[in-house]
Amino acid sequence: MEAWMYAIISVFLVSALSLIGIFTLSLNMDRLRKMLLFLVSFAVGGLFGDAFIHLIPESFERLGANLTTSLYLVSGILIFFVLEKFLLWRHCHIPPSEEHLHPVVTMNLVGDAAHNLADGIIIGVGYAVSIPIGITTTLAVVLHEIPQEIGDFGVLVHGGLPVKRALAYNFLSALTAILGTIVFLVIGSNIEAYALSLLPIVAGGFLYIAGSDLIPELHHDVKVSTSFWQFVLIILGVGVMALLVVLE
Repeated sequence: MEAWMYAIISVFLVSALSLIGIFTLSLNMDRLRKMLLFLVSFAVGGLFGDAFIHLIPESFERLGANLTTSLYLVSGILIFFVLEKFLLWRHCHIPPSEEHLHPVVTMNLVGDAAHNLADGIIIGVGYAVSIPIGITTTLAVVLHEIPQEIGDFGVLVHGGLPVKRALAYNFLSALTAILGTIVFLVIGSNIEAYALSLLPIVAGGFLYIAGSDLIPELHHDVKVSTSFWQFVLIILGVGVMALLVVLE
């Protein structure tokens, strides 16, 4: 029951991030773009840190340092590749650009709902293994959700939705994360081995998100000063995950 409580609270907090778009309304696009690049940098460090410092070591400890665990890790990368490729879903980590001036709003909402459902399952996996792993996994999800939700909000507004309706639809889409967590906890609490086997898959998913979706966004700005601070924030993101090990 304690794991359920932590998981539900965590996924509610993650879902509430969908309302973060309201705090960007007073910012111009140039300032928002610069802010997002730094948030993405921190998210890269958080995702890599959670994968390499928490999830992968926990996977090898629980499942063994063997070929099967390694293949689970690789399968996580491949699964997230397939999700993006065949569900026509692509993270939007920066404000709407030229190709996003006329997006299909319905497609964005459906894709975001699928993404949030996966995030909910990921959080459920973490708490099914242990509360500390659940907390670090939730933090990693939060770090990459913030820039994504700001981007999604921008896409919906540019797609023609009024601001209030865009916020409401984005929030409703985010609630699928709660469904994902509840469904997994019902299954995972009865099949512990199933939850453990998903741990390296989640790690692979985080590596894919950070390496395939986030890092390419950072290369759009090649200024030396910006690149330096991006590097610093990546290190800071990793450092936060390392600090959580000490606090455990």
